[in-house]
Amino acid sequence: MNKAKKIQLAFLAALLGTVFCFGQKKSKGDDFFFQYKYPQAITAYEAQMTEGTLSEQQFLNLADSYFETNNFEKASEAYLELYKKDTLMGGHHFNKMLQSISKTSNTERKNAFLTTMSSSFPKELMENMEFNQQLLGNNAEESSLDYQIFNLAENSPQTDFAPSFYKDQLLFTSGRLRQKGNRYEPGNEDYFNIYGARLQPDGQISDIQTFAELPSSNYHKATPYYSEGLESVFYVLSNTEDGELAFDANGKNALAIGKQVIGDSFQLLLKDLSTSFYYPFYDEASGKLYFSANFENGYGGTDIYYVYTNSGQVMSAPINLGPRINSPGNEIAPFIFEGSFYFASDVFYGYGGMDVYKSNMEGESFSIPINLGKGINSTEDDFGLIMRNEGEGLLGYFASNRPGGKGKDDIYGFQLDEKPGLKTITFRGKVVKPYNTSEVVDKVAVQLWDVNGELLAVTYSDEEGNYRIEIPWVEEVVLESSKDRYSQFTKRFTQSDLEGKETLDFDIGISLYDDLVEEKEGQMVVKMKKFLFGNNRTQLTPEIEAELDKVVEFIKGFPSAQLRIETYTDSRGGSSTNFRLTQSRSDAIKQYLIEQGVPSSNILYSVGYGEDKILNNCTNGVFCLEMLHQQNQRSLVVVLNDNILFD
Repeated sequence: MNKAKKIQLAFLAALLGTVFCFGQKKSKGDDFFFQYKYPQAITAYEAQMTEGTLSEQQFLNLADSYFETNNFEKASEAYLELYKKDTLMGGHHFNKMLQSISKTSNTERKNAFLTTMSSSFPKELMENMEFNQQLLGNNAEESSLDYQIFNLAENSPQTDFAPSFYKDQLLFTSGRLRQKGNRYEPGNEDYFNIYGARLQPDGQISDIQTFAELPSSNYHKATPYYSEGLESVFYVLSNTEDGELAFDANGKNALAIGKQVIGDSFQLLLKDLSTSFYYPFYDEASGKLYFSANFENGYGGTDIYYVYTNSGQVMSAPINLGPRINSPGNEIAPFIFEGSFYFASDVFYGYGGMDVYKSNMEGESFSIPINLGKGINSTEDDFGLIMRNEGEGLLGYFASNRPGGKGKDDIYGFQLDEKPGLKTITFRGKVVKPYNTSEVVDKVAVQLWDVNGELLAVTYSDEEGNYRIEIPWVEEVVLESSKDRYSQFTKRFTQSDLEGKETLDFDIGISLYDDLVEEKEGQMVVKMKKFLFGNNRTQLTPEIEAELDKVVEFIKGFPSAQLRIETYTDSRGGSSTNFRLTQSRSDAIKQYLIEQGVPSSNILYSVGYGEDKILNNCTNGVFCLEMLHQQNQRSLVVVLNDNILFD
């Protein structure tokens, strides 16, 4: 069997245990297929195909068998033939089909099928794909961190995987051969068991022993995770009854999740004879127990779920992490470190096989998962990453079946100065009205542009005004936002603004045009509080300048607005004197606006009307109170193109 077989055989399938069907067998091919003997299944199914007795389900099994033995040319042709018939194929098999096509280097063909199939995939999957393709194609090798990766000298010729820290030890899972114990036929090795080894200063391990803190079993024990707070080890184990394998009605043996308190009691947490659970991870901060499972209503083969717990005691039904994390492929091995969620996936747009991804945790939501890039990931299967702070850097481990290893899957260590992953920058915040920040604005387009004017990404604010947008890291970027009848927003972020940041919290303020203007005297004007000049004066006071600053902000938000400045006085004084006074006042307003950045081209007219437009009966010779005269003293900034501004 090919050493670089898929993770489904190395882990998912192998961990399931031997499958026995107690009903009547349809064919020898079925027998071999359900016992994961894929080469023999291929031979038997091909013989059936020659005889004309192969059903569509068996043909799908044959395609899967080609896939599991790395015969991607035949796998892709078989999946494509089934796809044309529009039967049996679900998202999980679409993923296998696209992987197979990718493996045959037929990129154009894969892209063509993606185009036709994209509507059947969740939008999150397509966003994840586009972002990762952009990221991996954006000088990914140059931007990858300098990993010091080393193969553990104590790896065996069998399967070694699922490392986990335990005090000064490293726990891991292995199918290495023991002197006594049952053999697991599909893998030609022992049933998986959990081992402990002492960690050495250089990251290597020594003194490997069977981890004696767990109850004994003749069958699978695998994928441990140690919770320091609970002093407990979570792990998966074969379903048994009276010490023997337990099967569901279809003859399937699956895996359960158990918790062993060190030196105390064992508790079975999650068990379903028809469902296998993998890779438990307990998050002490939230009390959530994460795991992978192959429930039928998931997004793909195996999805990642969590349950709420009370000190490890399950308190809820499993909750799927959703399409931002889960895909039509298999997602396994959740791990949280310093606010980042790591997991492995064999989704079709990675390097090949299983890759490790990182998603930033933001409350109950997750950012776009990012491929960690070459080093941790390879063209083969890479999964089960863990890490912790060690000295001035990080020490971590993962499993891989990349070429050059000692066994089917080997455990590799790595040392880094910073968290692994290709570098990105995330902008997030709220879109609000700047004059009332408690009032949010939804459906606002938020865009990021590079300095050359190329659009990098776009998103829209949600019903609560929240936006979030992530791009591969760049040294400089321009953030813009827009919505019909709202002001434009633009801000440039330089390298010094972005350096050292993964996430930048930034609220955007945009103004609704209708909030900033009002109708006065039959025309639309910029909304300002009324202000008065001093008697026979043209000088601007701080109070007047504060109101004119609203015009400055208005033009910043609506730069195509065309203005006319109008100033009026009351009937007192000579008519010609009042004309000169109001003209000087309008000119003073114009000069101030220009000095504050309003382009002169936006101000089409600056007019003083004197006492020509009296609003009340306070005309020449009529006695009026001062307050009535002041009603006629006013300055307006008229928006001349109001009726066509948004056409």
